[in-house]
Amino acid sequence: MLYVDRGVEVLATSISRAYNQALDCIIESRRSIRKFKHDVPPRELVEQIILAGLLAPYSGLAVSRNDFRRFAVVPRESKSTVQIATLLKRRILTLCRQLEAQMEQNTFLREHGQAFLQNLKAMSQHGIPNVGKAPYYIVVAEQKGIPPVEQRSLAHCMQNMWLKATALGLGFQLLSITAQMSENRKFCNLVDIPFGQFALDGCLIGYADIIPPPSKRPRADEVTRWID
Repeated sequence: MLYVDRGVEVLATSISRAYNQALDCIIESRRSIRKFKHDVPPRELVEQIILAGLLAPYSGLAVSRNDFRRFAVVPRESKSTVQIATLLKRRILTLCRQLEAQMEQNTFLREHGQAFLQNLKAMSQHGIPNVGKAPYYIVVAEQKGIPPVEQRSLAHCMQNMWLKATALGLGFQLLSITAQMSENRKFCNLVDIPFGQFALDGCLIGYADIIPPPSKRPRADEVTRWID
């Protein structure tokens, strides 16, 4: 007969409940920050966020090296910031021209892509908001492999980092244009990532100046079907 210490069982249940409540709070508090304060978070907090990203799932079949995931932290004051901002802006301009050409041939893009196109045009003219303003730009690199699931692994990594930043009281903004820079040799050199070997993603981190309200979502039971 197996005897269970009732006190240990109650403690374990209490701890589990506390973990669950904390996780719910973090998930519900997560926001995409669009404006950052000038204050610079301590390096120790950034390192905690990176560790959370490092612990994210990856494809064991696809990677062949221990350093399959890498991180490059570009502080706002870095001498590379201006060059990086220029390269990102140029890539945005290229994407803008490509999308305009595709829209001429694709009815769906013409009907649904106008808002995205206008956003690209604004960034191609004025630069990407918060690049060079947020205290830190973090580039995350994931080794390319077979099966080609590096972007999926990066998504797990960014989610971990986003939740950890939220738990630490820091603001987080995805910088998805980073994914377009993996084939830009100069960009990879600036962030010390081997060219052509890694897929990229990135984010901006700092103290939030403005915290947006929660976005509207349907109830879970409204979008869930239990299949018999």
